[in-house]
Amino acid sequence: MRTIDRLTVETSGTTSLQLMQRAAHACFKAINSHFAGTLAGKRVLVLCGPGNNGGDGAALAQELSKAGSLVDVVLVGTIAKTRGDAQVNFEIVRDLAGSPSGSNALRFVEIENTSEWGVWAGKQEPFDIIIDALFGTGLSRPLDGLFADVVNHVTTLRRNREAASTSSPWIVSVDLPSGLNADSRDPTGPAVTADLTVTFTAPKRANVLPPASILNGTLIVSDIGSPSALVEAADSNLFVTEEDDARQWLMSTRYTPGSFKNSHGHVLLIAGSRGLCGAAVLSGNAAMQSGAGLVTIATPASAQSSAAAGAMPEVMTTALAETDRGAVSDEAVEHVLQLNSKATVMAIGPGLSSNDERTRHFVQKVVRQRRTPVVIDADGLNCLAPWPTDLQGSAEFPLILTPHPGEMLRLMGTTNKTALDDRVAAAREFAMQHRVVLVLKGSRSLVAATDGKVFVTPTGNAGLGTAGAGDTLTGIIAGFIAQSAASRSAGFDEADALFAVVAALYIGGLAGDFAARDLGMRAMVASDICEYLSEVFCSLDPEGETP
Repeated sequence: MRTIDRLTVETSGTTSLQLMQRAAHACFKAINSHFAGTLAGKRVLVLCGPGNNGGDGAALAQELSKAGSLVDVVLVGTIAKTRGDAQVNFEIVRDLAGSPSGSNALRFVEIENTSEWGVWAGKQEPFDIIIDALFGTGLSRPLDGLFADVVNHVTTLRRNREAASTSSPWIVSVDLPSGLNADSRDPTGPAVTADLTVTFTAPKRANVLPPASILNGTLIVSDIGSPSALVEAADSNLFVTEEDDARQWLMSTRYTPGSFKNSHGHVLLIAGSRGLCGAAVLSGNAAMQSGAGLVTIATPASAQSSAAAGAMPEVMTTALAETDRGAVSDEAVEHVLQLNSKATVMAIGPGLSSNDERTRHFVQKVVRQRRTPVVIDADGLNCLAPWPTDLQGSAEFPLILTPHPGEMLRLMGTTNKTALDDRVAAAREFAMQHRVVLVLKGSRSLVAATDGKVFVTPTGNAGLGTAGAGDTLTGIIAGFIAQSAASRSAGFDEADALFAVVAALYIGGLAGDFAARDLGMRAMVASDICEYLSEVFCSLDPEGETP
């Protein structure tokens, strides 16, 4: 981002001071929108560090003052020790605060040590808004001393607010919460917990990767005028999925006049076992409700009647040879491969069981001899763990793996949880090594591609950590891949599969967010996710969903 800012100044005729003013205005717009334009009379504290992030805060203070807010600006340091554009804005604030017309609406103080901070903070009446403009992308070590005291004070005010069940002070961080290292997912010391973070041009790792991302609150990414070509040319292989990505997928697979069930793909789901039919039903129903034209659940013979009774009437079922424990047997391989030849995509694993060696042999043979893309989840993954070194995905028949952290460790052949300390690196390495699309589930689920790109899913909530949510996601992914593959007259490949998977994660997470909005996270269950898919589709692509 520092490179993009520098090149913006060098190539676009924009000064660095203008970038700072634009950043401040972006924050002002977000705050003004939150308060519906009623900022007049609000008491605002702007905490500024001595660098450019503090300069952004000083510029923001000027806008808030003009809007009628009563603004206190605290520079943690002295103007004499600042420089460049930040110093310019601090001097403007100091001069405005010292003028007769600005003395009531804008006040400015420099604080150099802990004792001065304690005296000043102890005299203050409650604030409506606190602006955190202490540190931005330049911080690489834990805060200590005076800065740690200031951040801890903000943390105490937030805790007091929560204990009293009030909404003030509302805390806004400029670029990212102070105390976070922009390039790290891990908080390393005291850090602000914001209600809103306004970052500029593109998000940073600490904005989007948990647990650091949790401290950001709502994240707004604001365009402050850097040319898009500079952003596109940046050497990045980590991305955040955006609403428009999901919308573009929906538009590319729209139902059209004359289309019918075969136009939208056929999902073959190998799932379930005796006593474990719920996973198969959830997954099959999700594939159907995601828009696939046909869905067949292939399940052990003793589980078929239960699967048929639980599934939507539109979902077909078929029986497979089974072991004496009621799990699918390797005797079913040829039957499944025949079914696979008539399907668009195959998903394998939910409720399958992995305790029988014959089931493990079945999964390994079917995956190796696949004739379509294959989505592998749950016991399908366990049957392949640790992942065989000679089993690779391909452009023609991609493999899509959807492990949660425990399954991921088993695929990696380790029990050492530190192997997932850097989830992005672990997902990227595995996807590239085995040429698979890897969905690493969890808070902010990741999609890793075969070329090393990793996509962070910003939708979803803790309510999705409920039984069956993974089975539902498998059905949505399979349904999306089926629709993509059926709509591609020029052939289907890894890029198409990746596009569908990224969209499925975003849309599935958003359906979970809609469900939590209406039901609350505690009470929502996996089947609720599918109930909200329709609302998501219609909200993202209303034109495509209207006859």
